[in-house]
Amino acid sequence: MIDSFILYGFLGGIGIAIVGGPLGCFVVWRRMAYFGDSLAHSALLGVALGFLLGINLSIGITLICVAFAVTIVFLQEQKKLASDTLLGIISHTALSAGLVVLAFLETLRVDLMAYLFGDILAITQIDLIFIYTGAAFVLIALLWIWRPLLALTLHEELARAEGVPVFRIRLVFTLLLALVIAIGMKIIGILLITSLLIIPAAAARRFSRTPESMAATASLIGCLSVFLGLLGSIQFDTPSGPSVVVATFVFFLISFILPGQYKRFT
Repeated sequence: MIDSFILYGFLGGIGIAIVGGPLGCFVVWRRMAYFGDSLAHSALLGVALGFLLGINLSIGITLICVAFAVTIVFLQEQKKLASDTLLGIISHTALSAGLVVLAFLETLRVDLMAYLFGDILAITQIDLIFIYTGAAFVLIALLWIWRPLLALTLHEELARAEGVPVFRIRLVFTLLLALVIAIGMKIIGILLITSLLIIPAAAARRFSRTPESMAATASLIGCLSVFLGLLGSIQFDTPSGPSVVVATFVFFLISFILPGQYKRFT
């Protein structure tokens, strides 16, 4: 018999990997890795405010990530600062603010390592419901905006000329990214969640003919990485989140070393 905490951890990781595949492809195509890191760093502030206000941490993290996503998109539209400068300011400010708020909670003992690097084996049934509900919503919304988002990714000016609501699509995609980061934080951690989006997509990119095949391959690689990473974590008593990331990197190395069989999409 498989222990329930192992089964819950595996199911939670699979849920994130499935939705992380197609979403991560757009992160790679649109070169938004640093954007994802900035949103992930804001999650610690959500943890701190959740403890401070006495609300469910998942709700607190989601609200903060969504708020920061909207803020970033609107500030980027102002074009007063370069995007990398703006993201750097917001990213490090959010992370530092979270640590400052936690420091004021003197009577509360917080395991920062679990939030920074994840604890996939601590997932509960409630977490699974939250993960799969959020993942289903993200997948449905992503399917709804798939074609306009793809057009926007390929050529923004042409998409704008064809009537694609560029700002609205960009905002929806950013909110979906924020939601996935929020629901995946407990599994892979604040500092590593973006890697579960980027590395499987980068590994799948080499062998994909179409955007859809790349998204499916990225999800498959993510699922296999969760399985192997969790297996290695249990076998060698290593941190679960980093073990999953190492597994994804092994798949990336394999894809990088082996000769490509298919035409790369981008």
